[in-house]
Amino acid sequence: MDKPIVWSPSAYDDFESILNYLQNTWGDKVLYGFIDITEMLLMQISNNPKQFPIIHKHKKIRKCVITKHCTLYYRDRKECVDVLRFYDNRQDPIKLIFH
Repeated sequence: MDKPIVWSPSAYDDFESILNYLQNTWGDKVLYGFIDITEMLLMQISNNPKQFPIIHKHKKIRKCVITKHCTLYYRDRKECVDVLRFYDNRQDPIKLIFH
């Protein structure tokens, strides 16, 4: 049974920033391609949340690479999947904070 996906405020902000960047820099084709890949991966995660590796054992955070430039971080809970962050892999990793 698929688990509901719950987005954190940080994930919404991250995703919106990425979409704005893609739209302004690369145009509609790249923008909609990224959205399609993200939706497909979120459906897979909803169906099988344990398929991607744990990167933070204590907080049970998992990592899903969307593209070579963008990674999705999430947490699998009993009742849902929490989308925590979308992260541009070209940034300083010290900036990546999970709440």
